[in-house]
Amino acid sequence: MDFNILRVARVVMNVTDLSNSRDFYVNALGFIETESDDQHIYLRGLEEHCHHCLVLKKAEKPGVHSIGYKVWHEDDLEKVERLFKKKALYTEWEEAGAQKALGRTLKAADPDGIPLEFFAKMETVERCLQKYDLYKGARMQRIDHVNCMVPDVGKTVAFYNDELGFRCSEYTATADDSIWAAWLHRKPSVHDVAFMNGEGPRLHHIGFWLSDPMSLIHACDVLASMGHADCIERGPGRHGLSNAFFLYIRDPDGNRIELYNGDYLTCDPDFEPVKWDINDPRRQTFWGHKAPDSWFSEATEFIDSVSGKPVAQSKAVLAQQKPDFVT
Repeated sequence: MDFNILRVARVVMNVTDLSNSRDFYVNALGFIETESDDQHIYLRGLEEHCHHCLVLKKAEKPGVHSIGYKVWHEDDLEKVERLFKKKALYTEWEEAGAQKALGRTLKAADPDGIPLEFFAKMETVERCLQKYDLYKGARMQRIDHVNCMVPDVGKTVAFYNDELGFRCSEYTATADDSIWAAWLHRKPSVHDVAFMNGEGPRLHHIGFWLSDPMSLIHACDVLASMGHADCIERGPGRHGLSNAFFLYIRDPDGNRIELYNGDYLTCDPDFEPVKWDINDPRRQTFWGHKAPDSWFSEATEFIDSVSGKPVAQSKAVLAQQKPDFVT
């Protein structure tokens, strides 16, 4: 491909109560609130110089409007558009300023119907990395990745790898060697986007990078002290896959957030993807703890960019919906 996608850069999603969401994301998790109005809250991590990485949009029910990827140069946008048009996939242009702080943007949808945005420019703001007086909650640093449930992981991975230039760092295979899940990256870490087998497309979670593992523990204490202990869904623990420390939580609307730290470098051209057996108990949690059933069944629907209605979903093609641990 002749374009350069840099990284996943932002997500736009619905919340039903901006005040409750502000308390959760800013006061409990420690995001910086860059800006807000009566319909939106624009959030960023402490080390981020872009205006935002997460847009919370007031709505009657949850839903995800877009996953945004930053590209190297404005010229890359036309090249991405040509690819999507060649594949007979939806594209639409938005001029700079149509969305708060965002430059000229290509809106698109992948073959699963996941709404995507590609942009080269976003307004910049002050980085707060060394403003330690602003560190609170989980001390959120930056957006790291998204994870989506899709009905046919193999087909989705082929599109992102072969057409968009992503690379696979790790993957999960079933007994017949079908791909059950895969972790794909553009930046030199384990993933910008992961895809897992399930009814979809749906957003499973957004992952945010923390500065150290103790920030996950501190986040648990803060959440409990603020009365949000019941939002902790899974962890803290260490993934086998990616080797990262994790904590999965649910916001007041049920959107799943992962607090994440400690994966590894993947930029070498001779790096080979790591294969995991779906039934290896160390895969999802290196220490062997099982994930709850909700982790395999619950996710947030995407909103179609044109109709404003939920994106149609399909059943997963692989019968195995979750691991059956073999010991």
